[in-house]
Amino acid sequence: MYSKKGNKYAVVDLEATGTGSKAKIIQIGIVIVQDGKIQETYQTDINPYEKLDNHIKELTGISDGQLAQAPDFGQVAREIYELIGDAIFVAHNVKFDANLLAEALFFEGFDLLTPRVDTVELSQIFFPTFEKYNLSVLAEKLDLNLDQAHTAIADAMATAQLLLKIQEKIRSLPKQTVGQILDLADNLLYESRLVIDEIYPHLSDYLSERFELVHGLVLKKPAVTPSPRQLSTDFALNLALLGLEKREQQAIFADAVSHRLASPSGVHFIQGQAGIGKTYGYLLPILSQTSQAVLVVVPTKVLQGQVMENEGKNLADTFHISLSSIKAARHYLHLGKFSEVLEGQDDNRLMNLCKIQVLVWLTETETGDLDEFQQQYRFPTFYDAIRHDGQLLEQSFFQGWDFWEKVQKKARMSRVLVTNHTYLLEHIKDQSALFTHRILVVDEAQRFLLAVEEFSSQTMDLAQILQLLQSKRDKATDLLEKRLLESTSYELDRISKLRGRGCALVSQDLQQIRQNLAELRDNDLQELADMLVRFDDFWLEDKHVDDRRVPYLRGSFAEMMNLQEFLSFEKQFYISATLQLTKYLTMADLLGFEDVTADTLPSQPVENQQIFLPTDLPNVLDYEESEHAHYIAQRLISLKELQEPMLVLFTSTSLLLSVSEILEQMDVPHLAQHKYGTDLQLKKRFECGEGKLLLGTGAFWQGVDFAQQDKMLLVLVRLPFDHPEDRLTQKINHSLRQSGKSPFYDYSLPMMMVRLKQALGRTNRRQEQRSAIILLDPRLLSKKYGKQVRDFLSKDYILDKTPVAHLNEKIQAFLEGGE
Repeated sequence: MYSKKGNKYAVVDLEATGTGSKAKIIQIGIVIVQDGKIQETYQTDINPYEKLDNHIKELTGISDGQLAQAPDFGQVAREIYELIGDAIFVAHNVKFDANLLAEALFFEGFDLLTPRVDTVELSQIFFPTFEKYNLSVLAEKLDLNLDQAHTAIADAMATAQLLLKIQEKIRSLPKQTVGQILDLADNLLYESRLVIDEIYPHLSDYLSERFELVHGLVLKKPAVTPSPRQLSTDFALNLALLGLEKREQQAIFADAVSHRLASPSGVHFIQGQAGIGKTYGYLLPILSQTSQAVLVVVPTKVLQGQVMENEGKNLADTFHISLSSIKAARHYLHLGKFSEVLEGQDDNRLMNLCKIQVLVWLTETETGDLDEFQQQYRFPTFYDAIRHDGQLLEQSFFQGWDFWEKVQKKARMSRVLVTNHTYLLEHIKDQSALFTHRILVVDEAQRFLLAVEEFSSQTMDLAQILQLLQSKRDKATDLLEKRLLESTSYELDRISKLRGRGCALVSQDLQQIRQNLAELRDNDLQELADMLVRFDDFWLEDKHVDDRRVPYLRGSFAEMMNLQEFLSFEKQFYISATLQLTKYLTMADLLGFEDVTADTLPSQPVENQQIFLPTDLPNVLDYEESEHAHYIAQRLISLKELQEPMLVLFTSTSLLLSVSEILEQMDVPHLAQHKYGTDLQLKKRFECGEGKLLLGTGAFWQGVDFAQQDKMLLVLVRLPFDHPEDRLTQKINHSLRQSGKSPFYDYSLPMMMVRLKQALGRTNRRQEQRSAIILLDPRLLSKKYGKQVRDFLSKDYILDKTPVAHLNEKIQAFLEGGE
């Protein structure tokens, strides 16, 4: 059936009247691939003898008039069958195209019995770190020619090029790896393994010097780092070498860092305007003017990844600076665990496909960071089974190749080490050798305060503890032990049923439990016992999992943690867009520092952003959540008419999900946090144009940058105030009252304005980027403090008060003004 030359592949794409079983073909594109080359193409329109709906017309660009002139399928059926009948049928999502075409040919008297290959699944296994596998995303990633998406011949040609890329990737892999893939290849859809079978015999038995074989696994050898290049002491010259333009505000910021570097030691707070490029502003002076290693600490793992992918990669490529990033052990692959999983027999198709993905990835990754996989959500239990636990036995086969071991070694040797706020706080004591003798730079220092509070507290799931107590009570034979367990269970159950956000507990609520645990001396309950002794402030928190209320007990210290005593770095920099909260209160005060230097750099008007304040907003703060959600959805649908990418920031996850549900009901395409993947995945999908409407909260306020879009809309649903019942807020308010300060005007209001300014900086990452900010909170115009907020914003931004009816017109005029 197949020529000795090699497999003949017929790459097919169909456009149809719909996606259901009754759909009719309206366009066919076929590309014949053989011996690694495109040999022949075929295309034709097909008259379906029915009108197209508007969606299909818009998607394909095909008109009813065009199809009226086309042949019906019977006129071209023989020609198509003779072209593809002796070939392997290939398509991107082959089930749809093959079934539809086979059925159409059958009714014309031709049986299409060819093998089938699916390029979606082949792409997933041979390009395992991509976040999406639709043809448009693959075209961008792999440089496929797809100028006219959703026309049959263009999609078929792009899929043919994709097939060639897949073949090329297979040829680049070690034969040992491809052999292991073939052992699992029967799990691929249809006959997709034929593409691998064709190439495998021609692969070299010789293992390239790029790889090493370690106890049955082929790993990529780490790249040899070239000798570092000396940076210039001229900041502008270093920028030019990095391919970047000089920015006045960034240069002023770098000068401030240079000035503080000249002092032998100290703690330095530097306030610089958002969006000026502060990362280069502190890294280049430190790297060029000192020989010391530097520790960069950012708020989130997402931002940590961004620094490594952007500034870090640029510095490494240009100056050969050794950089590394470190996260908790669970983010890395445990080679021993994966080896055991690989050897195990499993009937789960998805599990086996994940094994293939990891085999391919091991030939590519140098870090072993599982976060490189963008689709872990498809089978989280598999990834949990192969995660590192931070332990490596001395007799392990993979001693010396273990990723967690190598990451730590590289981190110790690197000139620049990047981590996140939480990791630093949790490991500064047990990994002191990793952090010692470095210059500490805490970026976005205003968020460090929250990380410190999280670190100095502990949370326990009461439902899990109650289950454990029940199990122990059922097994207990000693009468005293049984009564102590019953008493503890009763007290915890009573506490867990208390209601209210941040419900505070008094000492008497926990005294009986402390006493019971002290008498029990049970190792399984020791963590709870230690928590009740360690902390002096306790409260309940609710989490909702699958519509169930799950109560958590949280403990913390009554007093703020003193960082000055906790962090022993000789030289420390704390960087933020806002460090001076009020005339009487600074971020240094809240973090417990007394002897510091403080530089507040001048800001300049932001010309590429404009803030729009609708003057006729209803009093949505009095709305029920459902009413508020419907109002927001209406506003977003109206703003979508501008056809620009739109980021919408919420302060409430519940409200975000309610708006998302309404948009789904109205068939409005969008991406929503907590529903469609991780924060980083959503960011990448949004930036590559997969979705033009993104709903976010949490990290999207201060931890994720959007630099790809030339024009953007940023919608802020509410002013980002702390919830008054949050324990950190209550703790700070108590401290301020004791010192005679106003909790609202000296902390809550300025901290809200800090977050607001940080949010504005998310969509101002390039000078040529323009973004319109729409504030949908009526308090800006209705409350007394609204004037203070407006005055704060007007120092840097143009504020435009305008009725809702004129909003789109005003926004469009501003965005077009940048062209």
